[in-house]
Amino acid sequence: MNPIQIGPYTLPNNLFLAPMAGVTDRPFRQLCRKLGAGMAVSEMITANKALWTSKKSLLRANHDGEPEPRSVQIAGADPHMMAEAARHNVAQGAHIIDINMGCPAKKVCNAMAGSALLAHETLVADILEAVVSAVSVPVTLKIRTGSDRENKNGVRIAQIAEQAGIQALAVHGRTRADLYRGDAEYETIAEIKSRIHIPVIANGDIDCPEKAHFVLSKTGADGLMIGRAAQGNPWIFQQILHYLQTGTHLPAPAIDDVRDILITHLKTLYDFYGEYSGVRMARKHIAWYSKGLRDGNAFRQEMNQLEDPAQQLAFTAAFFTQLAQAQQKDTLAA
Repeated sequence: MNPIQIGPYTLPNNLFLAPMAGVTDRPFRQLCRKLGAGMAVSEMITANKALWTSKKSLLRANHDGEPEPRSVQIAGADPHMMAEAARHNVAQGAHIIDINMGCPAKKVCNAMAGSALLAHETLVADILEAVVSAVSVPVTLKIRTGSDRENKNGVRIAQIAEQAGIQALAVHGRTRADLYRGDAEYETIAEIKSRIHIPVIANGDIDCPEKAHFVLSKTGADGLMIGRAAQGNPWIFQQILHYLQTGTHLPAPAIDDVRDILITHLKTLYDFYGEYSGVRMARKHIAWYSKGLRDGNAFRQEMNQLEDPAQQLAFTAAFFTQLAQAQQKDTLAA
């Protein structure tokens, strides 16, 4: 893959962490970038000005200490409000504005935002033109392949985006109606790539190095965006990058390495959210990290009862010590 250029920024590599509500907060973005992601887009921030000072919006807009370029995603359905949201976030330090036209969540689509916009091409054009005209920084876009399988207008939306001045396009290989069901398809992404000249980032079901290589070959995309597969597995970026560069696999992280990454992640969550909210935010990450591990279910159930950061950290350390000891016994027995 050739390096992706977005405005004045040349990315360190072509792997993106997908924006995910309630997941890609600042601690997780920083962790994924440290572990190989070339770009991490923020959780979406509403274009509704009345909500910008809410605690949730302020946390989502917090990029303190993150490396450049910092990309902030905005969501809404009114061109003027979206333009104002873009200006506001640039004033707050955003280097790139990303527009959400890919989220299939009912709450978002009922407000005519996210992937609901794909059915309204004129409104799409108005929003994109308004945002691009409103700011001097690069503007990127995230979409799906269309509203449903009978209305896959992703190519047309991509052409509208290019004409409006969008500088990079991420495409999830499902329609709005698909939600996350079934398998992502990549033929539409390949067609989009063949019809426009701005960078195209393929997204959807990229969960291992071999799948990453397949999707690049299938679509000709300039980059890859990884979402759910990074949950509890932030080292996936290192693994994919190494495989694409060398054709060989990095070994899976050792139990001690997983423990250290998780404990560091937990500490950043407590620092970012405060102890009360941090403990609760940590629970879902702990569940993802421990998925598939021996006695992981019992560990998760016990962890969900703990209310104190020190308890979470101590119980996590003890669990991984137990795992390491069991692994050592298995090795000796073999």
